[in-house]
Amino acid sequence: MKVTMTVSGRVQGVGFRYMTKIVADQLGVLGIVKNEANGDVYIEAMGSEAVVKQFIEEIKKSPAPFGYVDHLDLKETANFEDYHDFAVTY
Repeated sequence: MKVTMTVSGRVQGVGFRYMTKIVADQLGVLGIVKNEANGDVYIEAMGSEAVVKQFIEEIKKSPAPFGYVDHLDLKETANFEDYHDFAVTY
C-alpha cells in the first residue's frame, strides 16, 4: 500500500519529522517526510496495508509530544518511487 499525506497543525519546529521517522522505523514503513513552505508536513509512506494504516493512526495522534494535527489529507497512490528506508528530507 502506498499513500501520501499532507499534515497540518503544529507540525513544524516540534520534532514532528524526526518522531515520524522513529514511528516509521518501528513499524517498518518505508518512505519520506519533509516540511512544506506553507507550514505543513508532507509524507510518502509504503508498506503492507495493516502497517500503513497503523502508521496513519500514529500520525493523526502526532508522534511529536509538543505537536498536534489539525488536518490530515490522505491519498492512496502508486505514483512515487519504491523506497528502501524511511528518510527525513529537506
